[in-house]
Amino acid sequence: MALDPAEQHLRHVEKDVLIPKIMREKARERCSEQVQDFTECCKNSGLLMVVKCRKENSALKECLTTYYNDPVFYEECKMEYLKEREEFRKTGIPTKKRLQKLPTSM
Repeated sequence: MALDPAEQHLRHVEKDVLIPKIMREKARERCSEQVQDFTECCKNSGLLMVVKCRKENSALKECLTTYYNDPVFYEECKMEYLKEREEFRKTGIPTKKRLQKLPTSM
């Protein structure tokens, strides 16, 4: 049974695991300032980070949650996933390997 590369149906694992993973990665990129602030605070606070970094942690959570709850952002990530899946079904090569540089001398 051959899979249609352009088929849009999503399995549960794709909806519940793979697309949210893309969402987390993209949200972290878009909230990079808050991630950096929180990371710096944690490095400078040591074991007291739980108490000292509440403000930075709240700002980071708020930024990430904004993206996680945005249906437009979900659709954007879903379309990105479907595009990657379609390309994989056509070529049989995962995105990571496709993006790696090929050796110049063989």
